[in-house]
Amino acid sequence: MTTRATVGTVRNVLSIAGSDPSGGAGIQADLKTFAALGVYGCAAITALTAQNTTGVFGLFPVPAEFLRQQLDAVFADVPIDAVKIGMVGSAAAIRTLAAVLRVHQPPFVVLDPVLRATTGARLLATDAIATLCDELLPLVTLVTPNASEAGALVGENAPRTVADARDVAALLVQRGARAALITGGHLEDDAHSVDVLHDGIRIHLTSVERVPAGDTHGTGCTLSSAIAALLARGRALPEACAEAQQFVADAIERSVDLTAGEGARPVHQLGRLWDPETRL
Repeated sequence: MTTRATVGTVRNVLSIAGSDPSGGAGIQADLKTFAALGVYGCAAITALTAQNTTGVFGLFPVPAEFLRQQLDAVFADVPIDAVKIGMVGSAAAIRTLAAVLRVHQPPFVVLDPVLRATTGARLLATDAIATLCDELLPLVTLVTPNASEAGALVGENAPRTVADARDVAALLVQRGARAALITGGHLEDDAHSVDVLHDGIRIHLTSVERVPAGDTHGTGCTLSSAIAALLARGRALPEACAEAQQFVADAIERSVDLTAGEGARPVHQLGRLWDPETRL
C-alpha cells in the first residue's frame, strides 16, 4: 500500500458547493483558488445554477442522496486535508453534509454560509438557516459570513462597524461555532476592509486597503476556499485568514484584466500565476 509520505506532499482540499457556469463563483471559483494556492482540488456539487455576472436565472438542487454518493466516493479514495462548504441549497443537503462530516471527520472544515448571490437572488430558503445553525455550524472549524449573512445567522441586524462585527462574531461562537470570521467588505470603512476573527478564545483584526473595483463576483467563495487551502498547508487559523484576505484583495485588483461578463466583475484568482513577475 502506498502512502502520502511515499508519493507526494501536495494536500487535497474538497469544495462542496454550487456550480456557476460563468466561472465567477461556486465550485469554479474554489477550484481556481485551490490551483493558485498549490493544493489539489476535489469537488462535490450541491446545486446547478443558470447564472452569469448579471444574475441567477435558474436553480436545480442536487438530490441529497446523490450528494451523499459524491461525497462518499471522494472520501473513500482521496485523503482529504480540508473541506470548504459553500452553497448548500436545502435543509436536506445540510443534514446530509452533517452526517458525512461526523463519519469522515476531515481535519479542517470552512463554511461560507451562502444565503444570496451577489445579484441578490436567494440561494438558501429562510427556513433552512436554522438547520444550518443547528446541524452544521458546530461541526466546522470556521464560519465566514459577510455582514448580511452574519446578521441572518444570529437573528440580528447586519453589523455595520468593526465593533458590531466583534459582537456578532462572539455571538456566533456562543451559539456553537468553533470560530467565526466576519468579513469586512460591507462594514463602514472607506479606506480599508477589516475582517474580524473570533478564534474561539480571542478577537483578531486584519486589514487590507480597499480596491476600487466596483461590484465584484466570487469574493466570499474565494476567501473561504483560500482559508481551507492554507489550513491544509499548515497555516494556523489567524495566519490563514490574514493571508486569504490579502489573496482576495490581489484577486480583486487583478480582476480588471478580465473581460468575463457585463455585470459584477469576477475576481481573478489565477492572476498572479499568469503574471510573469509574480508567478509562483
